[in-house]
Amino acid sequence: MRIYLAGPLFTQAERAWNERIADGLRIAGHEVFLPQAEEPPAPTPTALYENNLRGIRNAEVVVAILDGPDPDSGTSWECGYAAGIGTPVVTVRTDFRRAGDDPAADLNLMLSQSAAANLAAPSLEWDVPRTIEAIAAALAGLP
Repeated sequence: MRIYLAGPLFTQAERAWNERIADGLRIAGHEVFLPQAEEPPAPTPTALYENNLRGIRNAEVVVAILDGPDPDSGTSWECGYAAGIGTPVVTVRTDFRRAGDDPAADLNLMLSQSAAANLAAPSLEWDVPRTIEAIAAALAGLP
C-alpha cells in the first residue's frame, strides 16, 4: 500500500520514531511517504504544504502517530483532510496519557470517529516491531 505517515516531527525522538516506523513498513512491502524525509529543495511554508498535500492525495491510507498530551495540530489536520477526500486513516497512539473524549481510543472523538482503525497501546509495551505489526494488521483489515 501507499502510506502517508503523519506524525509530529519536531524533536529528535519524534523524528527517529517516525523513521523507524517508516522503515519497518517499507520492509513489510509498503511504499511510505514520510514528510520529514520528503522535503522539497526549497522548504518554504508553501512548498512544504503543497508537497504534503501531494503525499496525502497519492496515498491509499494515512497512518497517523497521535502521541502527546494533545495530538499534533498538523497531524490532526492531515487526518481531517484525508478523511475529507475519502482516504482511510489509521490512528496510532502509544502514549498512555488520555488525549480526548473518546475513551475507547483515548483521542478526540473527531479523530477517532473519522478513522478506519484506531490503535491504542494499553501500556508502554509497544515497541517499534509491535507497532509495525499492529499497523500491518489494521492495513490488512481495510476494505
